[in-house]
Amino acid sequence: MRYAVCADVGSTYTKVAVVDLDAGALVAGASAPTTVGTDVLHGLDAAVAAATAGLAAGQAPWYVCSSAGGGLRLAVVGYERLVTAQAGRRVGLSAGANVVHVAAGRLGAADLTGLRAARPDVVLLVGGTDGGDAETLTHNATRLARARWRVPVVLAGNVDVRDDLHAVLAAAGVPVTVADNVLPRIGVLAPASARSAIREVFLRHVIGGKRLSRGSRFARLVRAATPDAVLTGVEVLADTLGGDLVVVDVGGATTDVYSVLTPDERATGPGREVAGSLWRARTVEGDLGMRWSAPGVVRAAVEERLLTDAQGDDLAAGAAVRAGDPGFLPVGDAERAVDARIAALAATVALRRHARGAATGERAGRDLRDVRLLVGSGGVLRHAAPADAAGVLGAVLADHAGGWPLPRAARPVVDVDYVLAAGGLLAAEHPAAAGTLLRRHLATD
Repeated sequence: MRYAVCADVGSTYTKVAVVDLDAGALVAGASAPTTVGTDVLHGLDAAVAAATAGLAAGQAPWYVCSSAGGGLRLAVVGYERLVTAQAGRRVGLSAGANVVHVAAGRLGAADLTGLRAARPDVVLLVGGTDGGDAETLTHNATRLARARWRVPVVLAGNVDVRDDLHAVLAAAGVPVTVADNVLPRIGVLAPASARSAIREVFLRHVIGGKRLSRGSRFARLVRAATPDAVLTGVEVLADTLGGDLVVVDVGGATTDVYSVLTPDERATGPGREVAGSLWRARTVEGDLGMRWSAPGVVRAAVEERLLTDAQGDDLAAGAAVRAGDPGFLPVGDAERAVDARIAALAATVALRRHARGAATGERAGRDLRDVRLLVGSGGVLRHAAPADAAGVLGAVLADHAGGWPLPRAARPVVDVDYVLAAGGLLAAEHPAAAGTLLRRHLATD
């Protein structure tokens, strides 16, 4: 057999899947605590050793993604907040980044201070359609050059001035990578080039810069940020099925939602989004999570009227315990029930925001009515009893009071074997194996 070792080095746990490339099948899996406090390779090597025990996988290639150390922090600097800056934000999310700052217009001293305070790993510098405004992009690039900016920059704005501004930034010692314009024309969002450039910068600068490992081996192994790999897996699954789908990943600190929709020709008409439509999108809800952000779930659920004030008060105590001890493991039916309740609320609120467009910045939101498959991910769902996991996804599909169009015929499934990231990691070099793996484990019906 030809094996591949796929690993996700997460903020808490490192998960490994061993895939038979010929059959597109998962043959083994294991996990180990992520050893951020020492060297992440310790946990990665331990998880791989456990997953490959008894297998002739000594020469198998490794495909690794990582969100350890906070993942990829991205700042976006654009021309207008509702146009190029919004387009840049959407592209950044699709690239697997946590968008920590968005600035629009000509950068002043206060704006530069705010940008530094956000502590981004990468800055996505955009502005102007091709042939359109170039003054703002030129001003902002020049401002960063004069400020002796040392955080890597991806330049993805007006192509007319791209080469000149690349030279200005490079001459000032700014690490800069060039990409195609994210918004070449009003209403046309082109994420692929910038997404690829952000991935390249993440691998070249960010992984090593986080000092997660003492040597260079870990940086050589990592191929993508984990959310980028997962979105790629979602895209492969959608292409394999030929239909719309949604993934909700309930984590300890955030709840991420991924959706792949069939392009609607009406989106190119007079009422189209000026910042363009991203048919393959990801959103991050930083206030919704199972541990660090559990109190945020309760607050959001009360605001959304999913809980009464009294119910919120009752659940707040359990949320506070989890936030105070992110390593908390539920013991007994009562504690597991609290986990399931928090997970259901986090998933429901996150889907509401995603569908309404609040999280993506889309005026019309995202039409999820034709979604055929709802995939649940995250440790709380993978380790839950099947009935509890089904209850979490069932709550999402029964959210008739959410103000968003429910999927009309979606089948819920949990990524129990954690194959979405593995499929995304394999997609470029082994597309057939990736598609078969995802279909086999998530869409057998």
